[in-house]
Amino acid sequence: MNTNPIIALDLSSKAEVVNFLQQFNEPLFVKVGMELYYQEGPEIIKVIKEMGHDIFLDLKLHDIPNTVKSAMKGLAKLGVNLVNVHAAGGSAMMKAAMEGLVEGTPEGQERPALIAVTQLTSTTEEQMQQEQNIQTSLDASVLNYAILANSAGLDGVVCSVLEAKVIAEACGDEFFKVTPGIRLAGGEAHDQKRVATPQFAKSEGSTQIVVGRAITKAENPVSAYATVNQLWGGNQ
Repeated sequence: MNTNPIIALDLSSKAEVVNFLQQFNEPLFVKVGMELYYQEGPEIIKVIKEMGHDIFLDLKLHDIPNTVKSAMKGLAKLGVNLVNVHAAGGSAMMKAAMEGLVEGTPEGQERPALIAVTQLTSTTEEQMQQEQNIQTSLDASVLNYAILANSAGLDGVVCSVLEAKVIAEACGDEFFKVTPGIRLAGGEAHDQKRVATPQFAKSEGSTQIVVGRAITKAENPVSAYATVNQLWGGNQ
């Protein structure tokens, strides 16, 4: 899978997306999340694909297995490169999601990679214990979800940089560790709690990084992306 930095298109309209992407003269890997997809629907995927970019469709599906399977069959037809579910949905749901992707991928096309969200990078250990009532460490919870996703046949997980190394030890280097919460040195954390720089993410074993406002809100997004890409190490 493309290992260039994934730009989170946390924008609210097709016009904003097109204006943003037209600044770049190279193929990108971009993330379409709930805000954008729920406003614009599948049309935004078509527009971005026609502009030549890879897409991570970040909808974090979490429902009963049959519903998730049916939803994934539909998403597979969009031609995106990466999709995800919540690992908290359980192994049966994750297996059903993979089944839906396989069944829904048109003949001759590559199946989208499937990863599972472990714990959101906005979640603290205290919050997890008090509100989710998971009475273990945050690291242990993330690792448990990663092992569960691996055993269910998924391609990887979403985790923070801080957990990437231990997940690689448990699930292998080829298991995707997609890490959001990436900031340039001195950048604001915003609502993220577990953040890291591109260099630290590389050293800790992240396989893909997701960068949002550090690029999309930069005075010069193209320059900011080039900086992130250089620090990350490019598509190696």
